[in-house]
Amino acid sequence: MASKRIVAVGGSDAGISAALRARELDPDSDVTVVVADGYPNFSICGIPYYVSGDVPHWTDLAHRTAEDLKATGMQVRTNTLATSIDVAGKLLTVRGEDGQVEDLPYEALVVGTGAVSARPPIAGLTGPDPLGPRDGVHLLHSMGDTFEVMRSIEKRRPAKAAVIGAGYIGLEMAEALTTRGIAVTQIEALPEVLPTVDPELGALVHTELTAHGVEVITGTTVSAVSREGSSLRIRATGPHGEALTRDVDLVLVVVGVRPDTALAVEAGARTGAKGAIEVDAHMRTSLPDVYAAGDCVVTHHRLLGETWLPLGTTAHKQGRVAGENALGGDRRFAGSLGTQVVKVFDLVAARTGLREHEAVAAARGWAPVTTASSPDDHKAYYPGATPIAVRVTGDASTGLLLGAQLVGHRGAEISKRVDTYATALFHGMSVDGISDLDLSYTPPLGSPWDAVQVAAQAWERKNRP
Repeated sequence: MASKRIVAVGGSDAGISAALRARELDPDSDVTVVVADGYPNFSICGIPYYVSGDVPHWTDLAHRTAEDLKATGMQVRTNTLATSIDVAGKLLTVRGEDGQVEDLPYEALVVGTGAVSARPPIAGLTGPDPLGPRDGVHLLHSMGDTFEVMRSIEKRRPAKAAVIGAGYIGLEMAEALTTRGIAVTQIEALPEVLPTVDPELGALVHTELTAHGVEVITGTTVSAVSREGSSLRIRATGPHGEALTRDVDLVLVVVGVRPDTALAVEAGARTGAKGAIEVDAHMRTSLPDVYAAGDCVVTHHRLLGETWLPLGTTAHKQGRVAGENALGGDRRFAGSLGTQVVKVFDLVAARTGLREHEAVAAARGWAPVTTASSPDDHKAYYPGATPIAVRVTGDASTGLLLGAQLVGHRGAEISKRVDTYATALFHGMSVDGISDLDLSYTPPLGSPWDAVQVAAQAWERKNRP
């Protein structure tokens, strides 16, 4: 690999991973990272734990300090906005904090602009003068957003808060605010919380939220948020068409994200699923010598093909691939399985691969069926055993494993058990093959047949007689 001048746009997972990989492979390479804000390499996934107080100081969210990044030999340009790409001239135009405009030459460019919060069509949140942080209404996706939330909490001392959305971040923020002593109402438009798992498992998370004092309202669409004196009034429509209102002191809107593609698209880059930047397995865009990675690009899914699935783990991997190939390498992104996990109070929910309806929609010729079981996390005779709700999805015609979902107690190693299924999926194993895995065992932690194997055997008994 020849030394190159590489510029990466974006200071989160993908951009920094690309820069680190390039510097690792070639310490003589000239690598510059352009960061729109002042917080390079911060863990956005850790924001709820700073809000809750579990992480004492916001600087603790940095994967690496500015000094760590500088020590690698890369240049980090903070508070610098990338405004346009001159593909023919191989120039990235940037604007610094002082308003100064500059052209940065590159031989290879990595775009890691990530995603931005989705703003739902709710009256009061759109229009020429929408409610915002000054009113106690917040979207949450960046460190800047986080500081606005913390300022609201310190200034307003809210007794009640509403969280609109019950996906991963919404659930984590409901816990964070509850931990701070704030009464939380969580509103979700879909029939159950955590819609990335089957409703039967989402219902377990719902129960956990309620047990910790969160008011959970599902099947309910928020139509308006307004300022009513010193409070914020939420107006919504319930599952049976009934009107619903709540008066609170703080509102968090966490209904998902969309890919931030403007920089690459304005330069002519093609887009794919969900409008994300189209890339191949080498993370090359349709533009010469321009790579892209992270939440702004399509995801190559090992079971679905091209989709869009923004995840921090995926962004790290894609960035590493982009950085290596920007230097002249030939590395390929191996693909995602959408493996995810979330902690909600004392419960953990995880998934990998496909749910049954997703496998049907994929139209790959599978005959997907799902079996539910509740094996204990360890031998019942050792104190503290708890059941794990497991749903295994496989192809009834071939026995191929297609996906798994798990919900269990925080101490039941849910994240590592879903990783066992993820590893099996990655290597195209059958459901039956999981029983052959040589997994560890000691009575306080597991059983001779681990919970993942017991659940796989339950699927086999029902679907492969």
